[in-house]
Amino acid sequence: MTSTLSTSPSFLPTPSIEPPQPPFSGGGDPSSFTHHDLPDIDQTELLSVSWNQDYGCFAAGTSRGFRIYNCEPFKETFRRDLKSGGFKIVEMLFRCNILALVGGGSNSQYPSNKVIIWDDHQSRCIGEFAFRSDVRAVKLRRDRIVVVLEHKIYVYSFMDLKLLHQIETLANPRGLCCLSHHSNTSVLACPGLHRGQVRVEHFGLNMMKLINAHDSHIACLTLTLDGLLLATASTRGTLVRIFNTMDGTRLQEVRRGVDRADIYSIALSPNVQWLAVSSDKGTVHIFNLRVRVFGEDSSCQPSSVQGPAIFHQNSSTSLDSLISPSTGANPGSSLSFMRGNKYNFPL
Repeated sequence: MTSTLSTSPSFLPTPSIEPPQPPFSGGGDPSSFTHHDLPDIDQTELLSVSWNQDYGCFAAGTSRGFRIYNCEPFKETFRRDLKSGGFKIVEMLFRCNILALVGGGSNSQYPSNKVIIWDDHQSRCIGEFAFRSDVRAVKLRRDRIVVVLEHKIYVYSFMDLKLLHQIETLANPRGLCCLSHHSNTSVLACPGLHRGQVRVEHFGLNMMKLINAHDSHIACLTLTLDGLLLATASTRGTLVRIFNTMDGTRLQEVRRGVDRADIYSIALSPNVQWLAVSSDKGTVHIFNLRVRVFGEDSSCQPSSVQGPAIFHQNSSTSLDSLISPSTGANPGSSLSFMRGNKYNFPL
């Protein structure tokens, strides 16, 4: 494994977009670009879709390059279509011009074992990491770059690309890994070394917690933005469990169904009132949670709460403050599993 800080003036060709465009947040309008050299849309294959850290944008990796979309209002805000191949991983850094790119597709000239840190405003590669095996996922924070391989995770400093941590995992072909994105916390969750186990790293606290989440292998996991809560699903796909990442306590359990399902994604609303689960069954399940938002009852004031409790690095955790006393919960047994309301939406 190697990493370099590139000073090359350009890495990706820009045949149809001249000169380099302003930041994505500036709303570069695709209508202002010249598209006469772009490939026919029928020849372009979608390889991946990924949210940015605040879920306000998403990136689509294609066999011809990548595209950036704004969610509200929904519109394509930027694209790069290339003749030299596409990308199976496109990871945004909030709404800025910095992207992590990993090659993919049958005709791509960009290797699948290399991570390219690309500054699209300058149209140049500002860093790259090469590995001996394919990259399964890349996650970004303002201060960290996380590269996920099938059996190992590397954590780098964004400032100087220095390696900070190496984490061994069980076989992880899906590239499961998630990060907190609040500036006051630095939390990473990934599969552990045993089936059904999740490893949680609180880097700011220099603390590691192992959570035995399921009997089967982990299929999907996600953190709240502050890293305080973890939601997981196994390869059985019937249950989703929510844990306190500080002490590993299971706070709630919801049932998606009784039949085995392949869970594609789990999402938590910013106020932790809602949990959404998508699967290969062609439906999205939405659960009403009973996990307390700090200082508020999330079931009473969903619109006024900006996010779950932020855990500052010198704070302590109280399990009682994480369980809502609202209807459906038993104040005398706050650790009991509480099934949320479920809504099915066919896709």
